[in-house]
Amino acid sequence: MFENFWFNVEYGINHVLDPKAYDHVLFLMILAVPYVFKDWKRVLLLVSMFTLGHTLSLVLAAYGVVNVNGKLVEFLIPVTILIAAIYNVFTAGKKDRGQKVGLLFFATLFFGIIHGLGFARAFKMFAGQSENILEILIEFALGIEIAQVVIVFIVLFLGFLFQTLFRFSRRDWVMVLSAIVIGLVIPMVMASNLLSVS
Repeated sequence: MFENFWFNVEYGINHVLDPKAYDHVLFLMILAVPYVFKDWKRVLLLVSMFTLGHTLSLVLAAYGVVNVNGKLVEFLIPVTILIAAIYNVFTAGKKDRGQKVGLLFFATLFFGIIHGLGFARAFKMFAGQSENILEILIEFALGIEIAQVVIVFIVLFLGFLFQTLFRFSRRDWVMVLSAIVIGLVIPMVMASNLLSVS
């Protein structure tokens, strides 16, 4: 029983930390970079919204409710990261950003749905014909949440180091990391080959 539980949780952790599919990590970096440790409740809520969206799309796909063109999703995933990174660039250093979180929560939920759809086919193969798909989904989602919290902690810790030891302003830290992510994600958008969608 515990072995199955941990196997599914570990699968969720590995899904997020897979070096071959680092889009998940890039999105989490963009999500966390504007914040500091004292904002941990808001960051945790944002991360949980992403997990919720991710899990929701897997539920819909696992039960055959949705069936999305893989190439379209492959294009939309880096686009969502690019949009979030550009948003960071334009809002870096603005003090009212932290107050208007409603739209950010819904956007994060939507991005989670898109990212989940990108993994739907692989998850269906993983779950197979199991009668406990919902149980597997919950355990998988727990693994995703654990890995995301670790990544977010690392981003917040790096932000703390750069802003205290290296005297980066918060605005500069957000701009630098967002620019790096933009540079990494543009080739992903270009390589997504949306033109071949039929």
